[in-house]
Amino acid sequence: MQNTTNRTWAEIEPGVSEQLVHTVTAADVEALSLVAGDVEAFHLRQTEAGHPGSAPGAAAIALVAGLLNRRLPGPGSAISGTQFRYTGRLHVGDVLTVDVRARTKLPDGRSIEFDCRCVNQRGEMLVDGTATVLAPTTRVEYDDIATPEIVLRYSDRLGRLFARCETLAPVPCAVVHSCDRESLLGALEAAQRNLIVPILVGPLAKIRAAAAAAQVDLAPYRLVDAPHSHAAAQQAVAMARTGEVEALMKGSLHTDELMSAVIDGASGLRTDRRVSHVFVMDVPTYPRLLLITDAAINLAPDLDVKADICRNAIALAKVLGMALPKVAILSAVETINAKLPSTLDAAALCKMADRGQITGGVLDGPLAFDNAVSPAAARAKGIVSPVAGQADILLVPDIESGNMVAKQLTYLAGADSAGIVLGARVPIVLTSRSASVRARLASTAVMKLVAHDLRARRASQA
Repeated sequence: MQNTTNRTWAEIEPGVSEQLVHTVTAADVEALSLVAGDVEAFHLRQTEAGHPGSAPGAAAIALVAGLLNRRLPGPGSAISGTQFRYTGRLHVGDVLTVDVRARTKLPDGRSIEFDCRCVNQRGEMLVDGTATVLAPTTRVEYDDIATPEIVLRYSDRLGRLFARCETLAPVPCAVVHSCDRESLLGALEAAQRNLIVPILVGPLAKIRAAAAAAQVDLAPYRLVDAPHSHAAAQQAVAMARTGEVEALMKGSLHTDELMSAVIDGASGLRTDRRVSHVFVMDVPTYPRLLLITDAAINLAPDLDVKADICRNAIALAKVLGMALPKVAILSAVETINAKLPSTLDAAALCKMADRGQITGGVLDGPLAFDNAVSPAAARAKGIVSPVAGQADILLVPDIESGNMVAKQLTYLAGADSAGIVLGARVPIVLTSRSASVRARLASTAVMKLVAHDLRARRASQA
C-alpha cells in the first residue's frame, strides 16, 4: 500500500513534472470500447490480434487524467480544459510513457497549465498538447487502495443461444409446483420471451396465491391441479410420458422430489441413458462456452455412469453448435495413479472413446483443472493433447468437485450459467433458489434447443 500526498497550487512551480509508464492490456481496450459504445467483438479481437484499437486517443487521455488527478497535482484537482493532438496507433502490448509538466501558473490562484505528451515504446507520439487543471489549495493525504482486476464481458455467448431460440416455436413445458413468487415469475417470464408454453401443475390455491402476491394474471395460462408437490411431480411426468409436454421445469419443490418421479422405473421418464446434469457456463476469461458435468445429480459416479454423463454432455455440446467437442476428464493430477480412482476412470473413458464406445467428441484425461483450460499450463507440463488448454467439457470426478468448480466460476469469475438435466425422455430445468433471472431464462433457452433437437430426431425416426 502506497501513501499518496497531493501538491497544492502554491507548491507547484513551472517545470515540475511527473511520468507514468503503462503497458496496454486487453482489459484496457475493453474498458475504453465500453465507454465509447464500440463493443463489437470483431473490433476488440482485431485489437487483441495486433491491429490498431478504436480509441488510441482515449487511452492516452485516460492515462494523462490519471496522472494529473492522482499524482500531480493529485487528489483534489480537476481538469477544466484540454487541447490535444492525436496521432499514431494503439495496440495491446504497447508500452506507453506519459509525461505531464507544469508550464504556467495562472493568476487566479487555482489554475495551472500542463504540457502533456504520450509516446509508445518506439518513440511514436500518440498525444501531445496542454491541459488546464484546477489545483487543490489544501493538503490531502491518503493510502492507495490496490485497484482490483476488472473483467469486462463483451462476448455474450449465452445471448447467442437466446438469439438461436428466436426462430423456434415455444416448447410445451410442465412447470412443477410453481407455488412461490420466484419460480412462478421465472416461468411466466420464459413464456413472455417465447421460450415455453407453460402448464402450471400443482395446488391451484397455492399457485393462485403466489400469482396474487406477484400481481400477475394467470388467465392466459393452463393450470393443472395436483394436491401437493409429490402429486405435482407425478402428474408432470405423466404428461411428459404421453407427449403432452416436451419439457419439465422445477418450481418450488425439492429437486429430489421431482427427480424421484422422473427416474421411477415403472412410471418415470428413464431411457437407456443415465440421467445427468450439465452446467453451461459463459466465463468472461474463457474464450468459449464451458460445460461442467455432473455437478447436481450423480453423487459419486462409477465408470459406467461417467460414460453416460460424458455421452449426455457431448450430445448437448453438439446441440449448442460444437461440431467436435473436447472433453477434459478431470482429476487432481494429469498422470495415472492407482491410488486415485478418478485417474483410472479417466484412462478407461479415453480407451472407451478409442474403441468407439463413446463417440462424437475428443476425450483426454486425466487432466488437472489448470491443464484442461490453460494452454500455458499444459505447455508447462509438457502435455501434448488436442484437449488440454482448450476444453469444451469438464467431466468432474464427483458431485462435490463439480459443484465447487461451477460455483467458484460463478461467484469468483463472474460467469453466467445455465443448467439442464439430460438423459430422460424430455429435458428438465432445475433452477436453484438463488439463481438469477438471467440464469433461469438461459436454462430455459438451452432446454428449448434440446427439446427441438429431440423433436427433430424423433421425426426422422418415424
